[in-house]
Amino acid sequence: QFLASIEHPVRRADGLVLLDWFAQLTSMPAVMWGTSIVGYGRYHYDYASGRSGDFLMTGFSPRKSALSIYILPGYRDMSEHLARLGKHRIGKSCLYVNKLADIDIDVLADMVLEGLAYMKSNYETWDS
Repeated sequence: QFLASIEHPVRRADGLVLLDWFAQLTSMPAVMWGTSIVGYGRYHYDYASGRSGDFLMTGFSPRKSALSIYILPGYRDMSEHLARLGKHRIGKSCLYVNKLADIDIDVLADMVLEGLAYMKSNYETWDS
């Protein structure tokens, strides 16, 4: 299993916690996206350029430098949550945390659920 192969002991342990946490929170099964992202749910996108595809609605990856947590469509309008979350960095649709102990998991749950609600109301989505 992918998570068992993570060398960093804290990232491996946090990854195992997130595996169950996301499944319980989303009521969706975990699916590997590529070789290093654990995703929950799927949505279809169509860009104006003509490019289209499917991607996860939420998920995580225990990377070497940090835990990457994916909340689509990104973090617009989440400044209030981010202010209460704890120690983190953000990218376009990725949240970086060093370890779960650095953040408030209940705030993260609110963010994930808000992201899922947005995705389900604005895109074609599936639970697998």
